[in-house]
Amino acid sequence: MAYIETVKMVVGDTGPDIKLTLKDSNTAPDGVTYDANDSNTWAPIDLTGATVHLRIREVGGTAIISDLLGVVAAPLEGSVAFSFVGNAFTASGLYEGEVEVTDNTGTVQTMYDLIKFKVREDFD
Repeated sequence: MAYIETVKMVVGDTGPDIKLTLKDSNTAPDGVTYDANDSNTWAPIDLTGATVHLRIREVGGTAIISDLLGVVAAPLEGSVAFSFVGNAFTASGLYEGEVEVTDNTGTVQTMYDLIKFKVREDFD
């Protein structure tokens, strides 16, 4: 599976927020020459009226251990942020998260690449 990045966390932490810009890898914004290999040329996904979730599970597992609701900061720019409220990670290990967007018509689009989380124990 392809990961867009690895985020390092500590069990029980509630930060940092994860901020993402969701883009359409098949479309360029007006006035930009499209390059399939350059995400800087991809158009942002319009998140107006959308609900965005980050669902997290252990690598190799199937059970969702956390479901974070995103805050759409700039809908026309595809900008969303996820805060780690509560206990998103209760044990150390490797986790993966998928981002799912439900637009204002009910259409669901799941981002193909995942976010990897490497979580270590706290010093308690």
